[in-house]
Amino acid sequence: MEATAFDAIIIGAGQAGPPLAERMSQAGWRVAVIERSRVGGTCVNTGCIPTKAMVASAHAAWVVQQAQRWGVRVPAGAEVDLAAVLARKDRIAGKSRQGVDLWLRGMRQVELIMGHAQFEDDHTVRVGQRRLQAERIFINVGGRPAQPGVEGLEDVPWLTNASIMQLDRLPRHLVVVGGSYIGLEFAQMFRRFGAEVTVVQRGQQLVPKEDADVAQALQQLLEGEGIGIRTGAECVRLAPARDGIAVDVNCSEGEPRLLGSHVLIATGRQPNTHDLGLDRAGVVTDERGYIRVNDQLQTNVPHIWALGDCNGRGAFTHTAWNDFEVLADNLFSGASRSIKDRLVAYALYTDPPLARIGPSEQEVRKSGRPALIGTRPMSRVGRAVEKGEEAGFIKLIVDAETRALVSATLLGVDGDEAIQSLLDVMASRRPYTEIVQGGVRIHPTVSELLPTVLQSLKPMPAEAAKASQSPT
Repeated sequence: MEATAFDAIIIGAGQAGPPLAERMSQAGWRVAVIERSRVGGTCVNTGCIPTKAMVASAHAAWVVQQAQRWGVRVPAGAEVDLAAVLARKDRIAGKSRQGVDLWLRGMRQVELIMGHAQFEDDHTVRVGQRRLQAERIFINVGGRPAQPGVEGLEDVPWLTNASIMQLDRLPRHLVVVGGSYIGLEFAQMFRRFGAEVTVVQRGQQLVPKEDADVAQALQQLLEGEGIGIRTGAECVRLAPARDGIAVDVNCSEGEPRLLGSHVLIATGRQPNTHDLGLDRAGVVTDERGYIRVNDQLQTNVPHIWALGDCNGRGAFTHTAWNDFEVLADNLFSGASRSIKDRLVAYALYTDPPLARIGPSEQEVRKSGRPALIGTRPMSRVGRAVEKGEEAGFIKLIVDAETRALVSATLLGVDGDEAIQSLLDVMASRRPYTEIVQGGVRIHPTVSELLPTVLQSLKPMPAEAAKASQSPT
């Protein structure tokens, strides 16, 4: 079968693929974009957009439930219409997906091909009965929920972050196995919708990559909303039960068995690289299936690159987009950009959200670098008090010698927006004094208090020790 020639083949139409195709189109390249399922990737279809639409609905439900805090009386009997929540989510995600589809189909010399791509060799890809060839190939296939080694999974129905958003009725009791970012978002969301919720976490703290003070504050927040938290569950086992699903946990306290109507497995993700035929192209992956790349996103095969979640160098929409920016500038602008020094920045969309840039406090302590730390509870942030959402705190860490911002943690209302003002300063390694001595900030906002926190810096012991207690 004769192969169709292209200047480039892009496998996957997630966050990095479409903008890269557009840049290639503008340069006059002929491009094939291959997508096996739905354009837009995880973010548009099962990640950021649909989940944050549901988080917004959950927030609205919470405001109604708590309305008396703001002096508002709500008629009795107000309840969540889950079908309407899901329909709203589907409309928002569908509109975004349609936008990506129209964008791709409108690009000059770009062909969108729906189907499963598999390598025949390092220049040739087969999609169904078609063979495609190109001098350059770019892999942007994303990831999917991991299938963890939880005993009993084969004996009971269980949910992923994708399938839980298709439920047609509210769970009576949702048991969430996994107390990290995905699990906590869904736990709070469904609790606010009206379900009983229990989170089962194997480790001794929630969100294990975060500092102890962050994990403690999040646990208190969630427990305050009636969510059960079971940490230290080292042996989780699922089994059919008369009225649902039995979840056995090996915890030092509490009942050894939970009975849930539904179980969400939220214990991580894995790359979609298992069925691409990468071995036939000579592309090397690590033991978890992530494609190995250098700091310019090249694989061990120089004319093949990997972008987004499948390369293991970032797990977010914004890092995938940055992969596109780095690669496009290197290809078309003569740049020599690298992802080596990219700042780690992300948000956990509980309500209020957790936003973080850079290493944790514990990581800074272990590094031994001299540092200064400043904290402030959200209960002393005017905007949070006025909005009636005082949970959380601000924590900023500065290098004591260079005066550069090292780390920023904002757990609190509007924290995911307020932290953005620190990103450029941190990326450029400019001294924190530029923030303190900068322009006039709008009042009342959360971000106006960032200079105040920086003015309260104190020396932080460099030895490895427990993270600071939540400010009060």
